[in-house]
Amino acid sequence: MKNGIHPDYHFITVEMTDGTKYQTRSTWGKEGDTLHLDIDPTAHPAWTGGTGKMLDAGGQVARFNKRFGGLSLGKK
Repeated sequence: MKNGIHPDYHFITVEMTDGTKYQTRSTWGKEGDTLHLDIDPTAHPAWTGGTGKMLDAGGQVARFNKRFGGLSLGKK
């Protein structure tokens, strides 16, 4: 490897949202810094398979048709 072109690769501590910590090597921050995560695999629904809310589009369409069902944009 060429000298002077690569970022510093050092140990940091990563703190998850539930308080658990682990050490890893990274180019983020300085040696010994702690990275506090706001979203991580223990809390985010994308990784945990959390429940999502389905929007009731049928109710919105019915309400729209009730209000504007009599309008026509085509030729009569």
